[in-house]
Amino acid sequence: MKADQPHDKQGLQMLLKDKVAVITGANRGIGRAITQTFAAHGANVIACVREAKPETLEWLGSLAKEHGIAAQAVSVDLADEASVKAAVRQIMAAAPRVDVLVNNAGVASGAIFQMTSMTELRRLFEINFFSQILLTQGLARSMTRHKTGSIINIASTAAMVADPGTLGYGSSKAAFARATQSMATELGASGIRVNAIAPGVTRTDMFDQMTEAARDKLIDSSALKRAAEPQDIANMALFLASDLSSFVTGQIMRVDGGMV
Repeated sequence: MKADQPHDKQGLQMLLKDKVAVITGANRGIGRAITQTFAAHGANVIACVREAKPETLEWLGSLAKEHGIAAQAVSVDLADEASVKAAVRQIMAAAPRVDVLVNNAGVASGAIFQMTSMTELRRLFEINFFSQILLTQGLARSMTRHKTGSIINIASTAAMVADPGTLGYGSSKAAFARATQSMATELGASGIRVNAIAPGVTRTDMFDQMTEAARDKLIDSSALKRAAEPQDIANMALFLASDLSSFVTGQIMRVDGGMV
């Protein structure tokens, strides 16, 4: 099966049948690939997007029809704490339980250390870290009541590889990766697993924002000598969301083509 094709239910066990999965940043890039893959494996999906546009609703409707699942959109602005809290209330009202949460939404910004403004640094942390923690706190309550759940945080190899210009973005993702381990430690007693995925350079909107030189440097430093496709990340998310990874928690899973 090609990397850019989602696993489907033909000839494969439906790994997430009847589970409820919440995915942030669900309408493009990695989030879209994860949403499609989860739906193909039988999950009822709640797609968190900044704005539920008609094309997003049409796409979710087609997923529901194709895979026989429920799919709905929830609007949330991760730069607005009130919006995050409202989204938690809407999700909890719509779903009797949440089995999987994928914190995928985020923003990227590049500037060298001396040119990084405090305003931009705060914006990056608000969206990439603080809002994700707030959302997870709210939805983890449902998982705790049901004594089960898988939380998947999308970090980045930028959290570990200190390339020039990545102070803000890399630091926000490093904080998220570290928080993943604390969450895993504290929520494990309630049967909740928490892991992070650290993608390398991936063909998304952020890929297009990078300079060609920066992309080539990262690709050349990997063993497989190519950029990741969103489906590569979705496949790891499927593993972590499913019972195949029932004894995996507190891990930062690098999906970077072998950046050694």
